[in-house]
Amino acid sequence: MEEGFRLWANPSSPHAEGRKARAALEDARERIKAALGWAGELIFTSGASEALWIALNRAKVSRRIVSAVEHDAVFRAAPDAEVVPMSDEWEVDEDRLATLLAGEGKPIVAVQHLNSETGTYQLVGKLTAQVRAGGGLLLADCSQSAGKVALPDADMVVVSAHKFGGPIGVGALLLRDFAMLEPVGGHERGYRQGTENLPAALGMAAALEVGTVEDWACPIEAHFDFKNRLYALGEPLLGGFQCSHIYALAHPTISAQALLIRLDAMGFAVSAGSACSSGTLKKSRVLDAFGVPDDVAARTIRVSLGWNTTAQDLERFSEAWASLC
Repeated sequence: MEEGFRLWANPSSPHAEGRKARAALEDARERIKAALGWAGELIFTSGASEALWIALNRAKVSRRIVSAVEHDAVFRAAPDAEVVPMSDEWEVDEDRLATLLAGEGKPIVAVQHLNSETGTYQLVGKLTAQVRAGGGLLLADCSQSAGKVALPDADMVVVSAHKFGGPIGVGALLLRDFAMLEPVGGHERGYRQGTENLPAALGMAAALEVGTVEDWACPIEAHFDFKNRLYALGEPLLGGFQCSHIYALAHPTISAQALLIRLDAMGFAVSAGSACSSGTLKKSRVLDAFGVPDDVAARTIRVSLGWNTTAQDLERFSEAWASLC
């Protein structure tokens, strides 16, 4: 990022400094695509929320379909979207999706690859053929999974840099072809307004090149051992295929709000619901969509591990959790 600040000039300017900035930006673009294994196009954005907005509002489609457990940013971007419920196995209800796909008009279907509140993967690749056969586009929100596991087969993919150790305020919309979107003029080949953030783009590329979850401070095996220790004392919310770094955990008796306060006093930052709405007291919409009973949801917190979480951190939290049970 320091290199980006030294180079900074408007990458769209034709003068020498602008051309240097453009070259660095394009280099970052190609490095990010290579690190993610993406062969299509990439539009830099201010983060996942903007990328979702562009995809859901500028795609050349006539209607929008979203899963019931999408991030709030999806519902803000597409308030009139048709909603697909979840099955008892915590997967997108494929029969209901088929019914919606059979409707009139070309749809875009938004499915979160990894749920930010429960750590549940959606098998996006399994839905791709169904959506394409129905004449639609599949949009995968990979904010929580990009940089950790391979991207799924999708027409558009959303990523956010700070979710894999990069800077805040930068993300990207990956798409197979620019022809899927209506241009708006401005920057990023006319598909996004606002000057590109060169320092953040370089930081995003550097963070991805550090490595995947395999290269984190604590190995995946330790993550699962940690999860098992927590689950032995609490009530795990398990459904579908679970990741190694996000856990939904219900305390036997203490409310989620009380847990946040007590754990914060012990030096631990956890959430109730999504991090973007954890300041509210209402029940998580996502847990409700997954069919979690109200009394369990009221005692549920989200525990997330990051690239710099150490074995000592896991041990300390295990001890703190045990002291509350």
